[in-house]
Amino acid sequence: MANEPSGKAKGGAARAAALSPERRKEIAKKAIEARWAKNLPRATHEGPVRIGEAIIPAANLSDGRRVLSQGQFLRAIGRSSTPKAGTGVQSTLDELPSFLQAKALEPFISNELRDSTKPIFYLDMSGNRAVGYDALMLPLVCNVYLDFRTSELVTNKKVPTRYAHIIEACDMLSRGLQRLGIIGLVDEATGFQASRDREALQEMLDRFLRHELAAWAKRFPDEFYEHIFRLRGWKWHGRSKNPPQVVAAYTKDIVYARLAPQILDELEKRNPIEGGRRKGAHHQLLTEDVGHPALAQHLHAVVTLMRVSKTWSQFKLMLDIAHPKRGDTLQLPLMAETTVAHEPDPEPVPSPQADLFGHPK
Repeated sequence: MANEPSGKAKGGAARAAALSPERRKEIAKKAIEARWAKNLPRATHEGPVRIGEAIIPAANLSDGRRVLSQGQFLRAIGRSSTPKAGTGVQSTLDELPSFLQAKALEPFISNELRDSTKPIFYLDMSGNRAVGYDALMLPLVCNVYLDFRTSELVTNKKVPTRYAHIIEACDMLSRGLQRLGIIGLVDEATGFQASRDREALQEMLDRFLRHELAAWAKRFPDEFYEHIFRLRGWKWHGRSKNPPQVVAAYTKDIVYARLAPQILDELEKRNPIEGGRRKGAHHQLLTEDVGHPALAQHLHAVVTLMRVSKTWSQFKLMLDIAHPKRGDTLQLPLMAETTVAHEPDPEPVPSPQADLFGHPK
């Protein structure tokens, strides 16, 4: 017949007919995966990231992205680790993953997070297809649940039971990330820093700090200082006017003393006061890949606490509970002040010393 195969085609048809349905399905699947593989980035380094009790497989990809295994990512935040139908896609129509679908979380989801929720498909170092999330997504997801917790505690005095285990997991992860920085943590776990001659990541201080001052860039949001003035009962004049000297002490206590152990002491050594001023702002000594992300996340958490605080003492109490300095003795709950009329503190005279806002000289 005219339509019957001949030659090699006839032999191929005969072999196909002899295959079981399961074998034909397996061959078709491998062919599809082979086509996928041509366009997928490959893992160049792999290793487990340890954050508290959580262990999440991580990888550096050939296109420069850093990913965390989707299954262990979900398990770490207290969610099911099985993607829908094994596809690796846990998105709704608005492309948000299932763990961010709840309406109650919507006000706390940033545009940055929305843009990073798409699963990343890649080939692991064994050549198998894998799926993960951008590593930078983890601290953003933690922020959503912790901001939600703060809002619920202020509004309803308690957190809904259905979210309690996720919030607890995110709190633990957030504390770990604040001390290490997710980018440096992934690079260290996978061994990526060795291939890029990043020996500085071997020690905690060198993860956070550079040896020379970098160019100045704005790192502290205006809102941080505005809330300090509000909570102290001072009039805010904007950042164009030098603040009281005590604001420098507040910044050290609220921020640098809580970033990681010994960071403040090391900053004071590397950036001393000489002739009445420092050569630059402390944040200019923070590394780009670890120090600055850790600073940004800590400031986000601090400003969130400031927003919901009515007095300085209330803010400091919540700060010491949420982000304690190592060795601090916490106030007992009974020692916390009640909400009463608060007399503003007398406004100190602005300091004539170095610019405490860290503006470039």
